[in-house]
Amino acid sequence: MRATHIVARGQVEFVDIPVPEAGPGMALVRPLMWAICGSDVRLVFYAPEEEYPLTAGQSGHEIIAQVEAINGQAEGVAVGDVVLALRPGDVGMCEYFVTEVENLLPLPKSRSFEESLMAQQLGTVIFACKRLPSLLGLNAAVVIGQGSAGLFFDAMLRRLGVERVIAVDVVEARLAAGLRFGATDVIHGAQDDPLAAVAALTGGQLADLVVEAAGEPETINLMPTLVRESGLLLSFGIPRGPHTFALNYYELFRKKAHLLSSDGTAAEPGRKSIRMALDLVGRGEIDVSGMVTHRFPFERVGEAYELARSREDRAIKVVVQRSV
Repeated sequence: MRATHIVARGQVEFVDIPVPEAGPGMALVRPLMWAICGSDVRLVFYAPEEEYPLTAGQSGHEIIAQVEAINGQAEGVAVGDVVLALRPGDVGMCEYFVTEVENLLPLPKSRSFEESLMAQQLGTVIFACKRLPSLLGLNAAVVIGQGSAGLFFDAMLRRLGVERVIAVDVVEARLAAGLRFGATDVIHGAQDDPLAAVAALTGGQLADLVVEAAGEPETINLMPTLVRESGLLLSFGIPRGPHTFALNYYELFRKKAHLLSSDGTAAEPGRKSIRMALDLVGRGEIDVSGMVTHRFPFERVGEAYELARSREDRAIKVVVQRSV
């Protein structure tokens, strides 16, 4: 079977490797489509030099797949079903892979495969929101970055009771999407001064909560400047540049802010956050139509990675589709 092989930074090739066998408690699946995530971009373009070449099959973990074989009991799933298939380790960009049966999540019947695929990213946002205190009646939150994660934060923060959600990005199309997903206000980070704009929208109080969902060193350093004193910061975006960079520590220090991060959604017992996301998408409570802006065949996955990295051509979510 074919699998991607990142032989050097940003250099994508294909290798032929054996189809794996499903051991006890495992299932063999055949991917039908993949969505490119920020963690994929980090591995393909920004991992430490010593990590290259990557393991064959990296990087892919947001996957709709058909179940080919099950070795053991799988509640609610049978051979032939199409499921959301979680793949820890991000080694799912291949024509077949094995995963634990607990990672096979049934899809809502009322939505397309592509719409259901968006639930994996939404699940990571729900998992992160579980780390936050009650947000009911919170005056203002800022979400930096309006890719798929940032858009889902717009939606979830409004659902959780935040009165004003302020979206920040440098791409007009993403800001427009932010308004569709629940942002009450938008700030163009390249045209406006984000600090002045947030101050104006909050009467000088700044934000009670700032979510960083872009992963750029510049936006990570922007985060503490926009939060009020003793406010809350949520670091969600995976750093796209160097793992070590200059941090505006004094701003973080003087604000006396609480800083949280989030990781490990796929290892949550019962995969509850992703199951909740599938339910919300299935019932139409969060409308994911229009989230996917670009589609590529498996043979052009390198182009898909590059577009997800560059964010050009109004890209929000990039999907790779199996050709046969």
